[in-house]
Amino acid sequence: MTEALTRPDCAALDAADPLRDLRALFTLPDGVNYLDGNSLGVMPATAPARAAQVVQQEWGEGLIRSWNTAGWITLPQRVGDKIGRLVGAKPGELVVADSTSINLYKVLSAAIEIARQDHPGRRVILSERSNFPTDLYIAQSLAQQHGFELELATGEQIAARLDERVAVLMLTQVNYRTGALHDMAALTAQAHRVGALALWDLAHSAGALPVDLNGADADFSIGCGYKYLNGGPGAPAFVWAHPRHASRFWQPLSGWMGHASPFTFDTDYRPAEGVSRYLCGTPSVLGMSVLECGVDTLLAAEPIGGMAALRDKSLALTDLFLAQVDARCAGHGLRSVTPADRQRRGSQVSLACPGVSGYAVMQALIARGVIGDFRAGDGSDAEPDLLRFGFTPLYTRFVDVFDAVTALAEILSTEQWREARFNQKAAVT
Repeated sequence: MTEALTRPDCAALDAADPLRDLRALFTLPDGVNYLDGNSLGVMPATAPARAAQVVQQEWGEGLIRSWNTAGWITLPQRVGDKIGRLVGAKPGELVVADSTSINLYKVLSAAIEIARQDHPGRRVILSERSNFPTDLYIAQSLAQQHGFELELATGEQIAARLDERVAVLMLTQVNYRTGALHDMAALTAQAHRVGALALWDLAHSAGALPVDLNGADADFSIGCGYKYLNGGPGAPAFVWAHPRHASRFWQPLSGWMGHASPFTFDTDYRPAEGVSRYLCGTPSVLGMSVLECGVDTLLAAEPIGGMAALRDKSLALTDLFLAQVDARCAGHGLRSVTPADRQRRGSQVSLACPGVSGYAVMQALIARGVIGDFRAGDGSDAEPDLLRFGFTPLYTRFVDVFDAVTALAEILSTEQWREARFNQKAAVT
């Protein structure tokens, strides 16, 4: 695939795409070229009817009986097992619960307790400086509570900083800013060689690329449901603990759903066996039911290659985007901060845009129906302002890539981004 591809060439790629029929599983608005599935996935076509069924029939008619008759009480495990098929977790190892921030608090607390017992002198949580802020905030909070230190490094420095001081390595597999992909298996193995635990956030990789938690011998993992899993805004998150750790310690949020027998209503807490102890409060029935629709869109790819086929298409889409930007946006100063090496790339491309307002460029794109997003930096070369484009292979077409670059090139060449309407900051960027 080269920069010489034309729109008819891209249409031919779409016609030959074995995954092309999966686009029909989604509700995509007319006139919208959606390249922001790395922030919020598109709504599955089945979601409205499923939500209506839960509200009108299961809640409206079944009422409290639906905890049993509709299986509400097993939603965390049932949807968790489906997600497990996408991330290399065995049945019964992963549950859906709460948010990524809350789940990180649970598993990082457990990891700290394990490290304290196994290596009592260690006090360092090692993470990436450009990790998603909520992960760093949670780690800061726990470090203060437990007398630990949060140490930050660049992605390139992580391997060299893994030594006998480190208790827990905490990383997001795909960097939210750059789309750079960490080698989970290699870094986990290195962490284990020095006696550290490895905790992985899969927010930007679950549903976007093949993940194998057991194969990588990871220790703990979390991830969100509303990005590539297409679970809807604020969808519940998931949590996984390797079986060797799952029952070693209580997690700190010992709510009733994590009890060994919640409906005995004991006054003393007895944690459930395995990962079910990482549940806390009452399951979000509406959220989990709609999330299941999103996860099912990914499982629909299993007969035609599953995550491996989705990964192949994702790489082809990002290759095409990078080549088109190089060929058609030359002279405007755009620079990809996403690795050119496709094996080190997630399912997004991030472009630095010195000399222009990245926020305004993205707003001008959105006005044309091309929806990506903007992430502000600190103005330095190390952390510039970024235009982010996410490529969800379930519904993104090759012509969508071509059309997005056409719009980007026109906005830059005409300097349309300078218009005042595109420079008014909204609350959410």
